[in-house]
Amino acid sequence: MNRKELIEAVLKDKQLQHITKKDADHLVSTMIDVIKKQVKKGDDVSLIGFGTFTKARRAARTGVNPATGEKIKIKAKTLPKFRPGKAWKEMM
Repeated sequence: MNRKELIEAVLKDKQLQHITKKDADHLVSTMIDVIKKQVKKGDDVSLIGFGTFTKARRAARTGVNPATGEKIKIKAKTLPKFRPGKAWKEMM
């Protein structure tokens, strides 16, 4: 499912029939932006029944260039992380 299909699915909900496609797109965009901004600040975003978005730090490490076999240094970096909620795991 892509973004357009997600918006269409939101519009199919009977309780949301009164909103326009533009409003649904704005709602999805706003939710994504808020989650990204909060996680970037270092805050966790927990959606009960769905999961938790967090900020994770990956330590520096040594890797191997597969083409040459040469050892290379990989810098530390910060990445977003998602942990699915218990209800979602059980559903699967």
